[in-house]
Amino acid sequence: MNFKNAIALSTFLIGSLSVFAQIEDKRGIVAKGAELVKVKDGFSFTEGPAVNRMGDIFFTDQPNDKIYKWSAGSNKVTLFKEGTGRANGLYFQLDGTLIAAADLKNELWAIDQNTGKETVIVPSFKGKKLNGPNDVWVRPKGGLYFTDPLYARPYWEGIRSKEMEQDGQHVYFLSSDRSELFRVTEDLTQPNGIVGTPDGKHLYIADIGAKKTWKYDVMEDGYLTNKTLFCEMGSDGMTIDEKGNVYLTGKGVTVFDRNGTQVAHIPVPANWTANVAFGALDRKTLFITAMDAVYTLKMKTRGVW
Repeated sequence: MNFKNAIALSTFLIGSLSVFAQIEDKRGIVAKGAELVKVKDGFSFTEGPAVNRMGDIFFTDQPNDKIYKWSAGSNKVTLFKEGTGRANGLYFQLDGTLIAAADLKNELWAIDQNTGKETVIVPSFKGKKLNGPNDVWVRPKGGLYFTDPLYARPYWEGIRSKEMEQDGQHVYFLSSDRSELFRVTEDLTQPNGIVGTPDGKHLYIADIGAKKTWKYDVMEDGYLTNKTLFCEMGSDGMTIDEKGNVYLTGKGVTVFDRNGTQVAHIPVPANWTANVAFGALDRKTLFITAMDAVYTLKMKTRGVW
């Protein structure tokens, strides 16, 4: 997401949670008595939370070109990497490799979780730069999907700062052996958030430009079929829990059940909530990135990985 556009997109009031901003929870997905906890602030625009096997969350401070790590055991935030290619969305592969949507040069990176060393795995598409890879989801059986909207960045130079080289804003699939890269959608306005079901059979894509989220069936070869409207709301980032509830972001966190019915809303004291993921070893801590701060909320339901 463009951190400047995010401010304009939201009219949600800044301030502490109050009587008129209570958590709405129709299905009991939030732990009883749980309250939103600010873990750390002082960032510019937090994004891309991704959970590793131990339940630690890695997230980005996109304008400052840094990736941080929240350690679930200690509840501490430490710097993981500087010089991240202006990483935005993140997601872990099963082997522990961190995939990053790095839009400094509009690339997709693979980052070693232990050393921080990066490898460019997608430099372009058909000889042209991508618009700006934004969010990523790794399929359980291998391969990954990423969204490629256009959010003009102040650090881009020349014509690329004004015009995109691709013919639209699309979603792509990269095969597990990284030999195949192809588009899986070409009819969306501005795809942003993306997440799939733990069985790998369905994929949700938020078209933030059209204010809609779509659900697709995932084919064995990576292509998508059976596009159906999930809900009349777009999203920046998204996650899913064990019950199939889908968590969308923007003005706080809004939760829909597997049928697309809104079942919860979690207010967040920020102009914009960019992304969300389940962390901790039991996957019962909702980790929220929102502008200059990151938050946690204890949940009754469990996230999937």
